[in-house]
Amino acid sequence: MSTNTEFSACFVTVPNEDVGKKLAYSIVEGKLAACVNILPQVKSIYVWESKIQEDSELILMIKTQHSKVPALIEHVKQNHPYSVPEVIELPILQGNPAYLKWITDSVEK
Repeated sequence: MSTNTEFSACFVTVPNEDVGKKLAYSIVEGKLAACVNILPQVKSIYVWESKIQEDSELILMIKTQHSKVPALIEHVKQNHPYSVPEVIELPILQGNPAYLKWITDSVEK
């Protein structure tokens, strides 16, 4: 195992599979991440405009380098249908060294 904080997993919620796939492809094609997983059937309960809301969504789990996160956030903001899209970064503290190298090799420097 390698311990490193230069890698991140980011989470983005999307309203449906079409939006999720389009956004995932644009992220990977733009070399902002090595991989995007689309996790289905999430029930989100949240406060929006002073009301409790409930929606069915999907989650994109995005594996990238920490240095790419600012560009990833901007890309999501520009290409997402929500006025305030969720983009949350979590550090990857440990991982398979070969997998972390693959992330590095897959995103642009």
